[in-house]
Amino acid sequence: MKTIDKKTNLFIILAGIFITNALVAELIGTKIFSLEETLGFPPAQINMIGGWVLDFNLTAGVVLWPVVFITTDIINEYFGKDGVKRITYLTVIFISFAFIVINIITALAPAQFWLDVNNKTETGAYFDMNFAFNKVLLQGAAIIVGSLVAFLIGQLLDVFVFHKLRKITGPKMLWLRATGSTLVSQLIDSFVVLFIAFYLLAPSEAKWSATQVVSVGLINYIYKFVIALSLTPILYIAHYLIDNYLGKEKSDQLMEEAADSSSSFL
Repeated sequence: MKTIDKKTNLFIILAGIFITNALVAELIGTKIFSLEETLGFPPAQINMIGGWVLDFNLTAGVVLWPVVFITTDIINEYFGKDGVKRITYLTVIFISFAFIVINIITALAPAQFWLDVNNKTETGAYFDMNFAFNKVLLQGAAIIVGSLVAFLIGQLLDVFVFHKLRKITGPKMLWLRATGSTLVSQLIDSFVVLFIAFYLLAPSEAKWSATQVVSVGLINYIYKFVIALSLTPILYIAHYLIDNYLGKEKSDQLMEEAADSSSSFL
């Protein structure tokens, strides 16, 4: 197999992992779960600023976003700013398309037999399957807009910080540029999506206070901070496997080319 083919295959695999996890994370993001209860602990009941009490209640999307962060760092390392931008823009297009299709599908009239078959729960209580289907899949436009804007800003900031750190560290200290870029980009991402979805574009009756936005954003960021640190070994394993796949000489060449072409923010 030619080296150029290996490079192309690597990009396709990384793109598939990136896009799949980002899209699924958006689809499952409507579920909010309790991290404490999942782990068998009582609610944290943390006293935040302004008297706001908060637990570790997180969107289910955070289960998959760390995979996106790691894949971003790998694409950053081998394909640079252009590679990350290309995948990011494609992902935004695919996610937008998915939600357009979902909105069209939920507007279709349900077949009566489908409702009849699924109209009872195990306890015999009435269950509206079509309502549940729509409720699970549909998200508010504000959340979608906020999520995509935060995703774009976070990705551009990630690639910028990553390569700024690489200029300082050179090819060494992968953990520093990977973790550092993720922590900086997710600091912005954690607050932008909440600010847009629940403060800027939210209806008056559902609008959060600035204190709530800061408090929830802080909890989300703490979670991402811990996950980013804990997943560092996986990044080194992926780096090792890719170097073996491409060959050390080609791998080093790709990383140098990526670093040389990724100095600006845009």
